[in-house]
Amino acid sequence: MQDTVLVVGAGPAGLSAAASVANAGYQAVLVEKETVLGGAPILSGYAKLVPSGEWAKEAIGRMIHNVEAHPRISVHKGAQVERFGGEPGQFSATLSTGQTVSAGATILATGFTHFDSVNKPEWGFGTFEDVITTSQMEQMVASGKITCPSDGRVPERVAILLCVGSRDRQIGREWCSKICCTVSANLAIEIKELSPQTEVFIYYMDIRTFGLYEDRFYWKSQEEFKTKFVKARIAEITASGDGRLLLKGEDTLVKRPIMIPFDLVVHAIGMDPNLDNPRLAQTFGITLQHHGYLERAEFYTNPCGTTRPGVYACGAAYGPETIDDSIAQGAAAASRAMADLHALAKAG
Repeated sequence: MQDTVLVVGAGPAGLSAAASVANAGYQAVLVEKETVLGGAPILSGYAKLVPSGEWAKEAIGRMIHNVEAHPRISVHKGAQVERFGGEPGQFSATLSTGQTVSAGATILATGFTHFDSVNKPEWGFGTFEDVITTSQMEQMVASGKITCPSDGRVPERVAILLCVGSRDRQIGREWCSKICCTVSANLAIEIKELSPQTEVFIYYMDIRTFGLYEDRFYWKSQEEFKTKFVKARIAEITASGDGRLLLKGEDTLVKRPIMIPFDLVVHAIGMDPNLDNPRLAQTFGITLQHHGYLERAEFYTNPCGTTRPGVYACGAAYGPETIDDSIAQGAAAASRAMADLHALAKAG
């Protein structure tokens, strides 16, 4: 029986899983398809993380350093698992690099894909330079300057549109992406910190700053940083004729149409299933749930399981998830994998 755990995906969940396995005395093999570790927070250039307020490059950077420096973790960057077979305790995986990995258990920490705003064309992304996504705004915040991409001017008015690619049955996104409201409220604060003269508006269907995030982000952005929250249905974003953008829709609280000019419009993009999930399901012999995320095993007795024994998952591979919870789930999946390997060893 193998005492090695194969971890696929090196975002926060995968880094946590690999570190937990290695710290417990087992061997971990970490396979990441990109040439750098860290997942979305690093690849997309996130700024300060919610809720810790730490810069992503520093917080996730510590996790990367710990993994790359660990003597019981073997890291394979720019690689994918092409073939996978065997049974719990005796799995074999062939990588795209031609290398073979023998493992007793496997953890899929394969994350999500950001919603592509071109699938919401009426809201202007891809048509107007000054319509951007929250990921692009995160990069601006990280650079220390908020500007309009079209001409470099500092925006007087910024609109953040919630639920872009979430809770939208018309485009097949029948789920809440869980973190967009809080991230948007946090971005509003960061925009005002960098550019106090800029007015920030958040247009929403509902606000879902769940748990302990309510006062730290929703109320703080509204009361201390004067963010304007408007309950509305947005119809379209067009050109205003003076070089700015025109937001058209309905204020659903007062039941009246709105048509308001903005310098910069930000799409609060949601989480889509990883585009690789159909391939991953075929390679690892697991199933997907109807939205395209990985299917869970029986939740209460095997919360980290998939539909194949010995193959576990964690984080946003299962559905929209926060970074903090993804890290916790990575550690949980590692514990479950090691416990099952220990039971197999005793039985053998």
